Amino acid sequence: MEQKLTQEQALEERQKYISAFNDTMIKIWKEKITLLKVIDTGLLLNSPISLGYQADGKLIDVNLTQAFREYGLWQDYGTGKEVPRGNPGDIGRPKVRQRRRWFSIKHYASFMNLKEFYEENMGREFIGIINEALDDYNFRRNHGTMQA
Repeated sequence: MEQKLTQEQALEERQKYISAFNDTMIKIWKEKITLLKVIDTGLLLNSPISLGYQADGKLIDVNLTQAFREYGLWQDYGTGKEVPRGNPGDIGRPKVRQRRRWFSIKHYASFMNLKEFYEENMGREFIGIINEALDDYNFRRNHGTMQA
């Protein structure tokens, strides 16, 4: 049986998870950039940062923000400046750029993990709320039907 959570416990659990999520994303991205050797000057490697989050009072509606240099997206997509602008098409050179997916796959997978955490956390909180509401003693106490 899953453990039920009070609203305070659920809120605290969500707050810890969101903070850890932000920190973990930065570590994952830096590790992936290093493993894929997407390093020339080190600017991209040192650019991922967590800008924190904004949330409503119960951490149900959350906006997470991380940032990195735009160059990282072009590495992830495998595009760049190997072909000059305005060319008529195939210029007879092989494509040299390789797609190095340091961002998108990990980003999507991590957000799916976050979604699953929220489903489980809020489900356990809901169980706690319903359990408390249906508890016979609490029901009688809250509705003035207790006898002395």
